Amino acid sequence: MRAGAVAQRAAQEVRAALRPFTIPNGITLIRLALTPFLVLAILEGNHRLALGIFIAAGISDALDGLLARLLGMRSLLGSYLDPIADKTLLVTAYVALTLPIRGSVTVPLWLTVMALSRDFLIVLVALLLYLGAGMREFPPSIWGKWTTFLHIVTVAAVLIANVTPVPERALLACFYIAMAFTVISGADYVRRAALTLEAIHDDERR
Repeated sequence: MRAGAVAQRAAQEVRAALRPFTIPNGITLIRLALTPFLVLAILEGNHRLALGIFIAAGISDALDGLLARLLGMRSLLGSYLDPIADKTLLVTAYVALTLPIRGSVTVPLWLTVMALSRDFLIVLVALLLYLGAGMREFPPSIWGKWTTFLHIVTVAAVLIANVTPVPERALLACFYIAMAFTVISGADYVRRAALTLEAIHDDERR
């Protein structure tokens, strides 16, 4: 009886993980749908609207995770969809804010190139780990989490600077700190991947 209850609970957890249509996933899809509107607002110079959309996207990011935990609605789809929505919004915002729009504060081209290069490097590392060791997941380090946070702060700072004056030193600080963490986190991903592959190959030799 006890084994049957455990099996039933396990089956329920599997069904919950696989179900695609949940409230948190719906919120995540809304955040993903906001991306083109954010880009259009930036390109049209509607800075207040762009800032409002970015803030709404940030609130939705916090809300979908909170609801998933409180309502027990974590799902396999959500575990993939949430980071995809976050990365899509952030990358497109970076690219749009780099374009030379007259009278607008922009993200430096060099910082956008570095951010995109880091993302490409992470994808490449994940691919090598999958091909070389069959690893499907490679969790981000604290450096990676801080880098993502700083890129969000940088986008927010530039959007705010287009609405109200922001000291140039504050913007430069955002740019250079984000750059430093981008380099460090990229190097850390490579280091961790190399150590992981080395450890796996050592185990195979034994």
